[in-house]
Formats: sequence, C-alpha cells, structure tokens
Amino acid sequence: MYTAFIVGMAGSGKSLLTQCLAQSFMDREQDVITVNLDPGALTLPYSPDVDVRDRINVTDIMDKYGLGPNGALVYAADLIATEVDKIREDVAETKADYVIVDTPGQMELFAFRQSGTFIASRLSEGSKAVIHLFDAPFSSDPFNYVSNLFLSAALYTRFLLPQIHVLTKIDLVAPEKVEEVAGWFEEEESLEYAISERLSGETYILTRDLLSTLTQIDIFTELIPVSARTGEGFVNLTAALTRVFTGGEEVVE
Repeated sequence: MYTAFIVGMAGSGKSLLTQCLAQSFMDREQDVITVNLDPGALTLPYSPDVDVRDRINVTDIMDKYGLGPNGALVYAADLIATEVDKIREDVAETKADYVIVDTPGQMELFAFRQSGTFIASRLSEGSKAVIHLFDAPFSSDPFNYVSNLFLSAALYTRFLLPQIHVLTKIDLVAPEKVEEVAGWFEEEESLEYAISERLSGETYILTRDLLSTLTQIDIFTELIPVSARTGEGFVNLTAALTRVFTGGEEVVE
C-alpha cells in the first residue's frame, strides 16, 4: 500500500483535495481508497471508505467527560491512537494500492500531538508520504508563505516522510499571482525580492532570517498548483505521488 496523508491548516481544502485526488487515481484505473481521520467532521464532500467517526463520536465524548468542543476534539484525536489497529485492519481489508488520508481540520491535532506520529506509523503497511497544503489566498503574502515553509519543515521533523507541497484553491486568486507564488518555490531570489519589497521592520527581519534558515533544509522540491473546483493540476499531483512511491511506474494489477 502507498499512503498519502493530506495535512494543512484549517480551511486549506484538505477534504476537497482528498475527493479530487482519489478521483484522479480512479480515472487512471488505479485502486484507491479514502480514509477520514477527522472525528469532528460534520460533512465531507466524499464518502470515506474507512471513517474514524464510525468508532469515535465527539458529541459522546463531550457528554461523557463534560468537555467543550475543543477539548473533545483533542481527546478524540488521542483516542484514535487506541483504535488505530482496528482502523489498520479496515484499511488492509480493502487491499487497495493507494490510501488517501484526510487528516483533522485543525492540523495540530494530527501533526503536533504525540498520537499523530504513532497513528501515521501504524495506519498502514508500505511507503508513506505527506502532502502539505499551501492555501493560495493565504500564501500570496510572502510573510504567510514563509510561515508555511516553516510549517513544512516542522512537519518533516515530526514525521520524517517525503513531502509533496501543493498550492490549493488557485481558482480564488489571479493566474499571475499563482505564477508568482509558484516562482517563489523555484527561485529563492524572487522570494527574497518580494520580502524586501513588501515587508518592513521586525516582520521583514524575522521573515528574512527564517528564510535563510529554511533554505538549508533539503525538503523543498516543487510546489504544485491545483484547484479542487476545476480539477486543474491533479495530473501533476498524481504524477508526483507516483514518482515518490514507485519511481514513476503506475501500479498494474
């Protein structure tokens, strides 16, 4: 099995990307399943093949332990670790080649709690990767963009898995802005110029120094622009995943 964990800030489009990425694999006649790891999701744009909500109910946790919504989500996120072997069995029974995992809306519940790395290591057999989402409207600002690079580095230190970086929701920004942000990933000089032109004071100094540190970390390869609304970019994303998992060869039954 080849497993991709989709991680990003709340509102970055994880669930829609899960739906479209799975459909892209199906369009190529690849055997793929979706897994929902967000126990607090009220609705999803896809029907998960494996759903943590079948085992963990946030409302029940609130009632049983007298917790508010945030406390219940934290408790539920850790509770997944106690159910992970059963979830693993559900995943294995599908015998799918590709597993697309939709992680909790609040990324810290999965990425920055001890239970998250345990769940990632136990959820399935085989190779794994992290798809980190850069929200295009948010990342169009160089300060926010560098903040996302910092998050990518933090994710890598947590999971130590190959990363694919995706610029989501590109249909919400002008095409020239998409081209500019993608260019920041390819050419450090263009990002440095944007920082010097648009930032000032302590924000400029902090962003410049963060970027100087991040450029020494060899995890940033490419930024793939996609739109879950229009389908743009998903051919490139599935190809990038295939390169990570199989060196570019599609799985043949």
